[in-house]
Amino acid sequence: MYKWFLAFRYLYTKLIALFGVASVMLCVAMVLVVLSVMGGFLDTVRARSKGLHSEIVLEGGTLQGFPYYEEFGEYLKGQLPGTVELTTPVIYTYGIFRVPATTWTKATRILGVRLDGYVAVNDFENGLHYERYYPGTTRLGLQSMPVAGMSESNVLQLPPDLEAANDKWRRQETDPEAIASFDQGPFQHAPYPYVTPAILGERVYAADLAPPRYEGPEHYGVIVGCDLLNERREDGNFNRYLARGAEVALMAGPLSRTGTTTGEPPILVPLRYVDDSRTGIFEIDSFCVYADFDMLQHKLAMDPQPLVDGGFTKARANQLLIGLKDGIDLNMTRDRIRGAWLTFCASLSPEVSDVDARAMSLAEVYTWEDLQRPFIAAVEKEKVLVTFLFTLISMVAIVLVGCIFYMIVEKKTRDIGILKSIGASGRGVAGLFIIYAGAVGLVGSILGAILGSVVVWNINDIQDLLASLNPQLRVWSPDVYSFDKIPSVVKQADAIWVASVAVLSSMIGSLIPAWIASRVWPVSALRYE
Repeated sequence: MYKWFLAFRYLYTKLIALFGVASVMLCVAMVLVVLSVMGGFLDTVRARSKGLHSEIVLEGGTLQGFPYYEEFGEYLKGQLPGTVELTTPVIYTYGIFRVPATTWTKATRILGVRLDGYVAVNDFENGLHYERYYPGTTRLGLQSMPVAGMSESNVLQLPPDLEAANDKWRRQETDPEAIASFDQGPFQHAPYPYVTPAILGERVYAADLAPPRYEGPEHYGVIVGCDLLNERREDGNFNRYLARGAEVALMAGPLSRTGTTTGEPPILVPLRYVDDSRTGIFEIDSFCVYADFDMLQHKLAMDPQPLVDGGFTKARANQLLIGLKDGIDLNMTRDRIRGAWLTFCASLSPEVSDVDARAMSLAEVYTWEDLQRPFIAAVEKEKVLVTFLFTLISMVAIVLVGCIFYMIVEKKTRDIGILKSIGASGRGVAGLFIIYAGAVGLVGSILGAILGSVVVWNINDIQDLLASLNPQLRVWSPDVYSFDKIPSVVKQADAIWVASVAVLSSMIGSLIPAWIASRVWPVSALRYE
């Protein structure tokens, strides 16, 4: 009992112990911050990667794509009715995105999707900006540009379908602050026929004094990555400088079934900017646009094309996204679908051309994690390496605790002699200092966990504060890193693990001073000056 009493008495009466507490606190906070940020980075990679794809993907592996994707989708639903929920094809290619009103151009990755099916197999819809405030109005089909105008009550309003959609959002929105924020500035005005506003804002519509309406020729819609077209604000949101529905254009080159150019000039497709998407992954948000699958397939000559013998080629796609029912094991299902694909290809072999057979042989079945495995594995290794390095640096706390307790033993030699003279054993004296070190580690770990958690929770605000003092102090930039925000979540398991290791390390650091204390002779200790 005396060991516990003296250990905690020394803890708050000996100021030198505060240095040990401080060292443990700082080391725990440092390791917890690193572990939380790197762990959050890894978790975000996993979550975002999963949200970008369906659970299973049949990947063509080439830009020219593969045929029989529709037939395989139907075949798969028939073979695995209790497993496969739906399938939807995707086309991807590369081209140039252009805004005619400003002559702004940028290289881009173009994805052709059937929007209803695409949002059903992943989380894409959650990142659509205008779709949030005007649900049901983001579509990739033919459409004109909405123009706000003066209603009969002399109030500036959008066309009736957009106003009705916004009323629907208001009824469904549970956050009153979101509605209040929207009402402070529903949208900025671009004076029609211009499509750029005088003042940038989160939402932009063309407007004039005529009644609300739609103007201009109908073009297919396009969804643009938020970092590709917009201006990022310091608060992480975006200012938009182009009115919704403004005319934009895509230029791309079609490829033949063998991957060669067709000899035709690049296609130039006029489109209407209908929304922008935010996945949170900078490489995607700054590079990708999404257009209608059937339109893009036709423009890229990936739909059925006439052959010289009078027949037609098969339509092609680059991916088939496969959505599964809940509770299905991904790896087992991937193997089953891979077997189904091989069986399906074999059943078609008599009627498939050599070119199509070659394209189908290159297609492979992956889970969403398989597709992102190189990136995820690299982040996992980075997390282990960085955590190890900072843990190694934090081992200085063991040495510091050892030095501090050696000094305490030197100063407490008379106290040790008194304890031994009244019957305390060497093992009991050693236990006293080990418990003392454990108390120092416990207090330091608790304070360090609190400090580290506060830093992690406010790490983006801390970065913004440092950047306001000196822009060079901004250490996390979306131009360099994959995500637009530093992960700011502390896992309880991480905090407990780091704190436990810190307490154990403190006790290990006190072993040598505790052993020295246990070897003190009472007579020599009482003579000690």
